Amino acid sequence: MLKGKKLASMLAVTAMLTSFGLTGIVEGASRAELAAIHVNQSENFQYWNENSPAKKKLVAYVQKVTNPKNPDFIPAEHRLAVFDMDGTLLGERTPSYTDGVFYADRVLHDPNCKVSDEDKKFAQAYWDAISQRKPVPPEIEKNLYHNLYAGLAGMTPQSLDAYAQGFMKKPVIGLTNLTYGESFYLPMVEVISYLEANNFTCYIVSASDRPLVRALVHGALPIAPNQVIGSDPQIVASHQGQTSGGSYQMTQEDTIQYGELDRVNEKMNKVSSIVREIGIQPVLAFGNSSGDYSMFRYTLKDNPYKAEVFNILCDDTQREYGRPERAERDKKTSAENGWNTISMKNDWKTIYGDNVKKTQ
Repeated sequence: MLKGKKLASMLAVTAMLTSFGLTGIVEGASRAELAAIHVNQSENFQYWNENSPAKKKLVAYVQKVTNPKNPDFIPAEHRLAVFDMDGTLLGERTPSYTDGVFYADRVLHDPNCKVSDEDKKFAQAYWDAISQRKPVPPEIEKNLYHNLYAGLAGMTPQSLDAYAQGFMKKPVIGLTNLTYGESFYLPMVEVISYLEANNFTCYIVSASDRPLVRALVHGALPIAPNQVIGSDPQIVASHQGQTSGGSYQMTQEDTIQYGELDRVNEKMNKVSSIVREIGIQPVLAFGNSSGDYSMFRYTLKDNPYKAEVFNILCDDTQREYGRPERAERDKKTSAENGWNTISMKNDWKTIYGDNVKKTQ
């Protein structure tokens, strides 16, 4: 399990937080510690319970498909694994989708962000709910992607990355000793490391927007920018105006900027993204919600290679803000479709590290 940092490291973190106007010592796994996680064989897993059925199933699968003498052997070029992001690799209830928290933070707290009064009012209502850990009102939840992404418009790739670096150092709402940049599930970081060590290529296929997911992943997971698929904003030149990209010619004076959200990457759009951008059918898929069901079914349907799906259940209410009723529904759906399940409560020794606690 994770141990406390040395004094020098703690002082460095304290100084970093102070520079962002934050307080308290953050003692979750640092991004450097996340990046250092290395699992190349089954004995190296530290954050899974020893008798976890899900871990045993995954290990047996990997050992089988990487053995050239096994009839289920899969050539390395077809060892493709796809992962959802929120609720699969990092906290989804912290206290809402990370990209939603990010853009609400920018709309409300960045003086350089220029949005309409309506968009600011929307962001404030959303922020009021999540900061008090109250349910996000349905009328806000259903418009979350389009209204909050007003905070993205006008940012350049460089300015988004710079703002993301600051945001990732902010404490997670509702959990102690954890920042947003550290809020990855330790057991799932091990899964990615294990698969990469066995010549799988891992992609993130998320409904969160691609530029932010790239910033979150960089330096923490062994996932290259071109292995990140997400919801896409429009990408325009600063002087382009309303001219279509097929007609406008970029000038030397132009900078690249993000515009409004162009495409939400969930449900069937995840499948079309995989087909369009990767061109290889996955043999492994990991997700946690109905937004991943299409990706699950595509992974298994008529696959020429042995394929498996793992659905993560949000059933831990002690170490996380789990939702047992939803977990039961997902468990039932998984059984009906032949999908494996991963219980956050029963399969994982820890989620973020034992020093990360719920505040409510």
